[in-house]
Amino acid sequence: MELTLWTYEGPPHIGAMRIASSMKGVHYVLHAPQGDTYADLLFTMIERRGQRPPVTYTTFQARDLGGDTAELVKGHIREAVDRFHPEALLVGESCTAELIQDQPGSLAKGMGFDIPIVSLELPAYSKKENWGAAETFYQLVRGLLINNQDKVSDHNPQRWKEERRRPKVNLLGPSLLGFRCRDDVLEVQKILGQHGIDVNVVAPLGASPADITRLIKADANVCLYPEIAESTSIWLERNYGLPFTNITPIGIGATQDFLKEIHEILGMELPSPPTEANSSRLPWYSKSVDSNYLTGKRVFIFGDGTHVLAAARIAQEELGFEVVGIGTYSREMARRVRSKAKDLGLEALITNDYLEVEKSIKDSAPELVLGTQMERHSAKRLGVPCAVISTPMHVQDVPARYSPQMGWEGANVIFDDWVHPLMMGLEEHLIGMFRHDFEFTDGHQSHLGHLGGHSQKSETSTTKSSETTIDHQGSDAHIPRWTSDGESELAKIPFFVRGKVRRNTENYARQVGCKEIDSETLFDAKAHFRA
Repeated sequence: MELTLWTYEGPPHIGAMRIASSMKGVHYVLHAPQGDTYADLLFTMIERRGQRPPVTYTTFQARDLGGDTAELVKGHIREAVDRFHPEALLVGESCTAELIQDQPGSLAKGMGFDIPIVSLELPAYSKKENWGAAETFYQLVRGLLINNQDKVSDHNPQRWKEERRRPKVNLLGPSLLGFRCRDDVLEVQKILGQHGIDVNVVAPLGASPADITRLIKADANVCLYPEIAESTSIWLERNYGLPFTNITPIGIGATQDFLKEIHEILGMELPSPPTEANSSRLPWYSKSVDSNYLTGKRVFIFGDGTHVLAAARIAQEELGFEVVGIGTYSREMARRVRSKAKDLGLEALITNDYLEVEKSIKDSAPELVLGTQMERHSAKRLGVPCAVISTPMHVQDVPARYSPQMGWEGANVIFDDWVHPLMMGLEEHLIGMFRHDFEFTDGHQSHLGHLGGHSQKSETSTTKSSETTIDHQGSDAHIPRWTSDGESELAKIPFFVRGKVRRNTENYARQVGCKEIDSETLFDAKAHFRA
């Protein structure tokens, strides 16, 4: 384990809590010490929900370790069942309680309750949150369906034709603390409904144990978020013959491919081309004269596997960006991200170290970062525009308004979220160019603060502070000192290439043995790299 300021994923019991909190009629008994109840804040603060998660903690203390902690667990399980009357009970332990080896799941199953009990064994020291959510969802579905007698050979995804009804599918994977899951479900339901396809069950978000038992009544499954639902989708296909989709409908091209895939699975004829795509403004803008400003913009992408892969396709095929960096913290999706990176001629960054990601951003010198809340902080320090496309996220990334990522409307939202930071960056550049005009007097500050509009003095001091923060590790500790004259000249360079110019100049200064960088050194470096 590593001590870190930030983490992309919590321990696996947080993933289990996401599944329990997403569903109705499910309660989670978590064997955990006092202090491990912090997860409640994730749902009340980030999701802004009016109720706390359906979780009972054993909250044992140090003094309890000298006694019978197993009896403590059984007492809390009994109290939870008597108080909440759940339709299904999840029982697990946090990373700290795992060391005690009380085996709360086995204890619960031996207490004689007449409700389904799912014992969760989530290895906290080798797995992370998304894996914990996927495993919990899989174990719950398997536990509720394992005794069902339906045979694989009985299933036909096109039986809706014989029964003279509309085809119906399950939407699998959306959960609380996912990225825009609530709105994605609404958008996908709307699109499927327009094509004559009904939704049988959405799970885990909003589903009850009774709904889980109805999963096999659908004709096919739609795997919206592979990190959460792929293992469950594979199990349902293997045991009940339910085929599932492999394309996530994020972006215009992916949504069209998704519709083609689900129509082929269900034996339906796909309207060609889908007229709904015209409702999105993204294709129109990408063909307009104004979009020339976007063409070739360098973009760095990092986040969970699903959204990173979707973002790379949108950036490259639909907006004409140049992807200069790509990576994920989702090790379960690493192979797919590496494959995509290879197609782009890049090497994928697979890590859960945000400082390593920040260094990669700095080295690739992008003009836009698409990442998580952590990349937003890193990009701000580096003076690069950023749009959040993935969890972990801040409360500002959970809007109260309708704001999906999937489908046609999702393409509109993505267009706004990605293009606006670049447009504001152009404004910043103009402010920097005309900083001496009477409208841009000393002290003027726009959205990127120190990057434009400030007085020369404040900009220089802020830049130095920022560079000190960023370059506190590695070989950058021996960077030649910038003089005020050199900083002043550097400030005249547009912000989106300023970082690259700074690095090149510092490399040149080290090569020629300069201990200080003034305006003359900057000009010499410029001539050197042009030669």
